[in-house]
Order: sequence, then C-alpha cells, then structure tokens
Amino acid sequence: MSHDHVDRRLAAILAADVVGYSRMMATDETATLAALKLHRQCVFDPTVASHNGRLVKLMGDGSLVRFDSVVDAVNCALALQNRAGNVDAPPPEIVLRIGINLGDVTFDGGDIYGDGVNVAARLEPLAEPGGICIAAIVKESIVGRVNALFEDGGGVRLKNIDRPIHIWKWRPPRSTAAKSVVPLKTGDSMRPSLAVLPFQNISGDVDQEYFADGVIEDIITALSRFRSFAVIARNSSFIYKGQAIEIRQVAQELGVRYVLEGSIRRAGSRLRITAQLVEGATGAHLWAEHYDGSTEDVFDFQDRITECVVAIVEPQIKIAEIALSRRERPESIEAYDFYLQTMLYFYSDTPERNHDGLTLINKAIALEPNNATYLATAVGLLMQRGTLGWKLAGVEDQRAVCENYIERALVHGHGDATVAGICGNTLIQYLKEYDRGFELVHQAVAFNPNNLDVVNFAGVANLHCGSLDEAVTYFLRAERLSPNSLGAHWNLTGLAHVEMVRGNYEEALALARKSMAANAYYGPCFWMMIAANAKLGRMEEARQHLAGLLAFSPGVTVARLRAGQPAKIPERMEPILDGLRLAGMPEE
Repeated sequence: MSHDHVDRRLAAILAADVVGYSRMMATDETATLAALKLHRQCVFDPTVASHNGRLVKLMGDGSLVRFDSVVDAVNCALALQNRAGNVDAPPPEIVLRIGINLGDVTFDGGDIYGDGVNVAARLEPLAEPGGICIAAIVKESIVGRVNALFEDGGGVRLKNIDRPIHIWKWRPPRSTAAKSVVPLKTGDSMRPSLAVLPFQNISGDVDQEYFADGVIEDIITALSRFRSFAVIARNSSFIYKGQAIEIRQVAQELGVRYVLEGSIRRAGSRLRITAQLVEGATGAHLWAEHYDGSTEDVFDFQDRITECVVAIVEPQIKIAEIALSRRERPESIEAYDFYLQTMLYFYSDTPERNHDGLTLINKAIALEPNNATYLATAVGLLMQRGTLGWKLAGVEDQRAVCENYIERALVHGHGDATVAGICGNTLIQYLKEYDRGFELVHQAVAFNPNNLDVVNFAGVANLHCGSLDEAVTYFLRAERLSPNSLGAHWNLTGLAHVEMVRGNYEEALALARKSMAANAYYGPCFWMMIAANAKLGRMEEARQHLAGLLAFSPGVTVARLRAGQPAKIPERMEPILDGLRLAGMPEE
C-alpha cells in the first residue's frame, strides 16, 4: 500500500478582497486596474512582508496570505486598513475587507487547502468596508497581544461550513469617510444628494446579511444612473454598518440631503424588507414601504425590491426638492430654482401652465445656456405645445427653437437618460424624425432602465414607430415603476391607445378612465375617452368629454391633431381621429 505524506500545519490565514471591484471595473477598467496595481505595490505587498506573511495567491481583486503567527496576521490586517487613504494615488480608492482564521491547513505545492482556508474566505465578506472579521479562535489567541478593539459579532453560519462560527469585528474610524465628503448647504443650487445606508439584518441569519448587502449594491448602482441627484459611494455609507445611528448626524457627516435606510427579516421561507426615505436635515420620513417574498425566489425578489425602491426614490426626491424650493428659496434667482419651479408645470397639460413653465425654464437657460437638463426640460414643454396644437406667444418659429435646444442638450448631456429620452420622444412626436428619435429613446432605456419617464418614452416610440407588443411591454413596466400617480397618466393612456388600435374599445375606455383619475387635464386621455365612447355608440358620453377637452384646449380640430401627431404608421392614429370626428370635433 502507498502511504503518501500529507503536509499539514497550523497557520493563520488572511483573506482580503476589494470592495465594489466589479462596479469599479464597469465604470473605468483602466483606472481600476492601475489603482489596484499601485495599492499592491505600495501598500499590500510591503505590509505583508513586514509582518512575516507569505502571499499564497492572487485571485483577481482577492488575496490569500499565510502567517505562522496569528498575532502577525492580525497586526498586518490592522496596518493595511489603517493605511487606507494615506497613499498618494489617483481615484478610484482601493478599500479592502479582510477575514482571518486560525486552523489546520494542507500544503500542496505552492497552494493551500482545508477548513482553515475556507473559513477565512467566508469571514472576509462579513467585514465591513475597511474593516476586519476574525474567528473566535483568533480572538482568543491575540488577547493582550494586539492593541485593537474587536466587537462581538455573535455566532453565524457560513456557507458550506457544517458548524456555527463565532465572529469578532474591527471597524474602521468613521471620521475617515466622513471627511471625504463636503456637506451640502440648504441654499446651495447644486444637485441634491442621497446616501443609501446598509440595511439592518434583524433576522440573525448571516445568509440574509449577504442578501441585504447585495440589495444595497444593486440599489446604489441603479440610483447612480440618475443624473438629477448624486449618490454617495458605498464605501462611505457602509461605515455605519451595524451601528446605532441618528439620521440627522449621518446626513451631516456624509454631506447629503436624503438618506435611504431599511431592514431585512426572515421567518422560515418568507422574507420581509422595509425601506424608508428620510430628509436629512429634519429626520422626517418622506416615504416608507415594505416588500414581502419567498427565499425560494431570492434573486427575482432582490431585483423586484431594487426596481421598486429606485422607482419611488427618484420622484420622491424630485417632489421634496420642489417643496424645498418653494418653502425656503422663493425669491432666489438661481437657475436651479427656476428649474425646480418649472417642474411644478411639467406634468400639467393646459396652455397657460405650459407657458408659465417655459417662461421659468428659459430664465434658467439664460443663466446656464449649456445645461442639458434645463434644455431638455424646455424641449419637453415645446413638444407638448407642438403636438397639442398650441402656439407660443411671441415666438414665430417654435419648431426652430425646439430643434436648437435638442442639439445643444444632446451635445452637453451625453449619457443622460432623461435628456436622450425627452429629445428622442420629441423628434418622434413633434419633429417627425422617426428613425433618429427611435434610436435615441432606446439609448435612453439602456442608460437607465429604471427611469419612469424614459420607459414611458420607449412605449410611445414603439406605439408610433415600432411594435405594439413592445409598446405594451414598456407601458406595463412603467406601471410597475409607478407606485404613485405621478406620471401614471402617460402609460395608462398609452395602453388605452394600443387597445384603440386593436379595436378593443371597452378595454381602451377602462384604461382611459384610470388615466383621467391620475391626471384630469391630459389631452390625449380625453381623445381616448371621446373616441372609445364614440366607437361604442355612446355619443352623449363622447360629446360630454369633447366639451371637457374644448374647455381647457379651445380651438382643437381633427386636422390640428393629425398635424401634431406622428405619422410613420398612419393607422396608429386613425381610430382615434375617426372617433373624434364621429363625436363632432371639427375637421378644420
């Protein structure tokens, strides 16, 4: 019989990983690789060597190091984390999580295996950014020999480890991250900012800790796509993980106007996640919601939570910013204030309010002529006037003004989903540049698939230039992204329009009624109400809605609406125009 010798030794194993590496690579691969290389050369390798460690292997952004002394391993980890931010290097900053275990290790050539290695690798993700997580056996071995405070993390169950492991954690000083952000002043005319705090795991299950952190990663990434506000990096907000916090203090330290916090609880196979959006200055809750699901569908559930939270946070911040502008800065002449005041009129569909909105946004453009957001907002209002047949007083050629604003917005707002969406939608609906508009709208969806307005624009683009089935898909997604009524009239009217084209007049009428409940002054919704009733032979109801339309949009005719609507696929408008004609709307 052969008795091969197996080389086993007791060793301290340090596992380290870069926080947010995948996101950093997706943002700027070249800069991330350069920063990682510099960190290894200037920080990681020298620190490991000076503490008698031996690098076993590198795994992309991860590292595995062996020590003969557990004290050396812990002191090395502390030295690595305390040197964070002290290296003169360009961004992105490299922040580590570190796990340490002491156990029996099998040596095979230059590699190591065994339970001691596996536990260290599982401990690393439990450390917070810039922090250290150690097993209880490590803690017992360093008592009185290492000058650092480790907090009791309790017992946890680790993936593929058949026994519970008691853990201890060292947390980085909070001041480091807090100093890296300049607080916003209430009166500043800059973008609002948001911090997403780590969700509290109140179930005591470490698997849910992974899940909660994954949800936060997804939410931060998704929210970062919105250009209307800034999102604090995960590295800064996660310094508060596991701590009792006061929201107003957190907002002040991170320099943010809004804070998103939440919790996760597991009971059997059921999960509940709560989320709250809080105003930093006052601590007032702007919005709160909970989501229930099954652990069996954990990844779908995570995606749904991300989608729902992101969809509600952006409009709630917009609403809060508008209210802040009206409450605290009514006399300000800053361009941003003019923009916020314009948003009060952006979802209104009367000529007077449209005119007021254009007046305000043009004041903002006069102050900042290359601001893509302001230019795109004006484009949206001009599109509304053009498609509904309204004329802008004092402007001989509002189409030319709109074209000029579109080109400037696209030059200065490249990559901005809202800018691309508004400009693309306007090219389709008002300027009849169908192919270019269609491409821009779908670029906007790629830029930010969670932007409610952009998803609605994609529905409209397909309604007039593409597939009705695709239009329905986008409108239904917009419905899921719209937990409140802000903007819901767009997707509901879009769905009603699809049903009109398909000849399903009862379904169109039901959808139009829902749309009217969301916005009682949306002209296209009236078109559906009038046309559907007329097609069903309900002429009295059709004429009543026609009178309502004429009350806030006088002088409207079939010819004017036909001229203002897309005509790439004429049959997409004919059922509506025919119904309007049947109800008695003048042809010319």
